[in-house]
Amino acid sequence: MSRNRKSFSPEVLAALRVMPVIEALDLMGLYWKRDTDFVPLKDKSTLRLYVSIDGGVVELLATGLRWYDSRVEKGGGGAIDLVMHLYRLDFVSAVKLLMGASSQAMPTTHNMARSTALIRSLSN
Repeated sequence: MSRNRKSFSPEVLAALRVMPVIEALDLMGLYWKRDTDFVPLKDKSTLRLYVSIDGGVVELLATGLRWYDSRVEKGGGGAIDLVMHLYRLDFVSAVKLLMGASSQAMPTTHNMARSTALIRSLSN
């Protein structure tokens, strides 16, 4: 007996996996603030971000698409991993949430607009 399983297109997954942290946070509509006093030790492009979620604050170190939650000592890369971590979701639920957010997003930056448009076009 076989089950009909719907899977996500490889293009959608690839776009979500390479989405930078800040774009993913913006796509999800989360409030975040950069720590302007933070001085990175290794990579000069690393940012410390404070993300408001569910009445609390998560401290992330972000370098491009890579992120690290310093308080729970867990990290990952791309939008899917980030949403799984922040919302405590499984893979499928995280992708569905991101795809839903991309269909409702009001892009505020050029890169986010490009990522959102790509996800929308691939998921239709």
